[in-house]
Amino acid sequence: MIINRDNFYLPNKLGAPKKEREIDLKKIFLATLVTVSVLVLGACGKGTSSEKKANDKPTVTVTTSFLRDMVTQIAGDKVTIKEVIPAGEDPHLYVAKSGDLKKISSADLVLYHGLHFEGKMVEALEQSGVAVSKNFPKDQELTMDEDGESITDPHFWFDLNLYSKAVDTATDELAKLLKDDSIKEKGKTYQKELKELDSYIKEQVATLPKDGRYLITPHDAFNYFSRSYGIKVVAPQGVSTEGEVSNTNISETVDFIVDHKVKAIFAESTTDPARMEKLKENVEAKGGNVTVVSGEGNELFSDSLAPVGQEGDTFIDMYRHNIDLIVSNLK
Repeated sequence: MIINRDNFYLPNKLGAPKKEREIDLKKIFLATLVTVSVLVLGACGKGTSSEKKANDKPTVTVTTSFLRDMVTQIAGDKVTIKEVIPAGEDPHLYVAKSGDLKKISSADLVLYHGLHFEGKMVEALEQSGVAVSKNFPKDQELTMDEDGESITDPHFWFDLNLYSKAVDTATDELAKLLKDDSIKEKGKTYQKELKELDSYIKEQVATLPKDGRYLITPHDAFNYFSRSYGIKVVAPQGVSTEGEVSNTNISETVDFIVDHKVKAIFAESTTDPARMEKLKENVEAKGGNVTVVSGEGNELFSDSLAPVGQEGDTFIDMYRHNIDLIVSNLK
């Protein structure tokens, strides 16, 4: 910018001495320089902010720890992951908090399970998110009767074939978001690891006697596992932990344990272990004997992975933990 001092007009100083007029001109000149500097710095500041924004990682909001791990395995540190339902909490009972909708609305991509697993947030998720279960063949989804109503069992991750389809969907969405072909290679690598996991589970189940393959848990979260690996699952509560357990269901479960001489029953990380202790008391009252497998490190993961840094904080580690715990206590 060129500043011509002759162009400045000082109405209050027309009669002032020349020296005073020169001082005023200097003041104006300096003030103008300061103003220009501020404008230039402001423009530079905006440029830096825009550049920083351009370099920010895309944000992917996921509803559960399962999807947090899935995205981590596929996209690694290429995205920022925000998790709605914290690891260790029961999604069936989770009440959305004020910041949850912001996590969903501000994300570049939202991934959720679908099949009504996130029951209380379904409407918001359907409007702005992608269900990783969207490409499941309907005949592969399990349904069951609960309180006289037919519902879809949402615990699909225990069927590794369905879980692999969910990984495919997540991989496609992440590749589209990042415009990065390496994401699909990461997805393929993860799929290979899932196949190795499937082989491991089959090997472990094969070590159990066929007349001892019974899994008793607090609620019906393991039906896909049952279908995949031939272990009969019995639970006093339905697919959701939200409802009350009926005396009839408790009585039927107790009779099954006694009649089949089931060795052990299992607590879950997201349910109260006292339920299984009560079940044991009822079994003993009928002349049976059963061990409750519970306590830190001895609970099955069903509706959540472990918090990051603990055993079972990835999907594969969780499944290995579960199968090792089941087999070691039913042999």
